[in-house]
Amino acid sequence: MTSTARTITLTLDSGDIDLAFSVDERGKGHPFLLLHGGGGPQTVAGFAGLLADQRPARVITPVHPGFGGTARPDWLTDVPTLAQVYKRLLDELGLSDVTVVGNSIGGWIAAEMALLGSDRITSVVLVNAAGIHVPEHPVADPFTLTPTELSALSFHDAEKFRIDPSTFSDEQRAAAVANRAALQVYSGPHAMADPSLRERLAKVTNPVLVAWGESDQVVDTAYGRAYAAAIPGSRFELLLRTGHMPQIETPEQLLSTVWDFADLHAANRPND
Repeated sequence: MTSTARTITLTLDSGDIDLAFSVDERGKGHPFLLLHGGGGPQTVAGFAGLLADQRPARVITPVHPGFGGTARPDWLTDVPTLAQVYKRLLDELGLSDVTVVGNSIGGWIAAEMALLGSDRITSVVLVNAAGIHVPEHPVADPFTLTPTELSALSFHDAEKFRIDPSTFSDEQRAAAVANRAALQVYSGPHAMADPSLRERLAKVTNPVLVAWGESDQVVDTAYGRAYAAAIPGSRFELLLRTGHMPQIETPEQLLSTVWDFADLHAANRPND
């Protein structure tokens, strides 16, 4: 398995953008577009490598512009536009039979990509996704919580994954500040939700799996079930003993779940 970092210039109606991404692959496997959450690209990097190492998979992991020290153009300010950027990336790379997997705000982006109707996408997996408005089950507002408080809500075993910002290097601290600023731009005025998205999801035609960590207190399981109920024909799967980021806490469980769904709906089914 090899991992390579690349940058590509994409042209959209709004303007040009230099997009950074990494590719983890073992041969010419099933393509995955893996979209990270507000914690940044490092929250999915390990899972990308695991997926590519243990399955015949080619995993493309972009860095949302503004995260990880990357530049964000002034015109890129919302999730639907970011979804268009990634649709353009699939076109530019000439990929087909793609499974899009997104966690947290990455799941929100994946949902918006499903609404764009790209023929290059054959399945979508939403992992503890944000984005919809469920009045009785609001998304925990990350901008009112300290990193330690947010971490406590994010994991089944919170102590094992506890974050202590006092141990951060200056570089890590600066990256966290930049990531938070970018997340705030993309999340819009409604704190990680678009009031129109839940109704719009009725137009999704891709096969969709909504996978949810049972211990998530950022977006709870009732929120996840509401997400699945909004998407015609989608499947909801509860992930046991894990929270908001199962790709970190229980990666093997998520790997099996993601791969089985992708393999089931692949146009060209790879051999396991």
